[in-house]
Amino acid sequence: MEQEIVLTVEDSGLRLDRLLAERLPDMSRSAVQGLIAQGLVTCRGQALSKSAKLSPGQVIHAAIPEPRELDILPEDIPLQIVYEDDDMLVVNKPKGMVVHPAPGNYTGTLVNALMFYCGESLSGINGVLRPGIVHRIDKDTSGLLLAAKNDFAHRGLAGQIQAHSLTREYRAVVYGNVKQDMGTVDAPVGRHPVERKKMAVLRGSPTAREAVTHFFVEERLPGFTYLRLRLETGRTHQIRVHMASLGHPVAGDAVYGPKKVLTELNGQCLHAGLVGFVHPRTGAYMEFSAGLPEYFQGFLEKLRKKGGLTND
Repeated sequence: MEQEIVLTVEDSGLRLDRLLAERLPDMSRSAVQGLIAQGLVTCRGQALSKSAKLSPGQVIHAAIPEPRELDILPEDIPLQIVYEDDDMLVVNKPKGMVVHPAPGNYTGTLVNALMFYCGESLSGINGVLRPGIVHRIDKDTSGLLLAAKNDFAHRGLAGQIQAHSLTREYRAVVYGNVKQDMGTVDAPVGRHPVERKKMAVLRGSPTAREAVTHFFVEERLPGFTYLRLRLETGRTHQIRVHMASLGHPVAGDAVYGPKKVLTELNGQCLHAGLVGFVHPRTGAYMEFSAGLPEYFQGFLEKLRKKGGLTND
């Protein structure tokens, strides 16, 4: 697999290994350095050294070796299966579980668990690193995910995501008082121009992609607001970026929130609570929900007690 990277003005002066580590977030710095040492990073056909001088407009090609199938092994990890048939599964992923393996993180993922549970009955469209994975949620986001057992189901579900017809509803606690009872954030999201492991709202950028999030206030609490959110699109970190752009980052978000992080949450207070789709084989509309996990409920109760509120 080859990655093409076009250098911008912000990239001037960066070491090549640092640049690649930022532009290829699934790869560690050591893995990137290995690519450079093997001569797999080139510009105009010439291999680059890690100390190569970088200039705006340069086009760099990184040849990333295809992963070996034996790198990913099945693991007997308990899964909460919400629905299953011969074509697909709906899984309730816990907070802290990575969806698919990446360099430096090949074990303990949802994929490892699915491989053990399903054997060879997983779609192969996304390759050996992501068998069965139709879409993903962040490591520290809990909630519902779809997994496909065959390529037919995978194509049908992925098509609904591309057509924005899949129903995806989240729950979140965000900082501050969201004054509107409901609203929509329609703001394109793309890779942050400087901090390459982050996403950002980028208006007018050719690299940004359309992103639309609808939000509804469920409850206002001391210093925070409890929201229900519905995705129209599904960009990387979309809810986290959109809410931060409004000045209401998700509670516990160490990337887009305030520097003083709420460590008690062990990540953002964000839960994928509902998914709805047309079954790719039967054509029937199906919808599934997952109640709030314990960490989320506990945080809400703490805020309610702080404000002298009850949930009766």
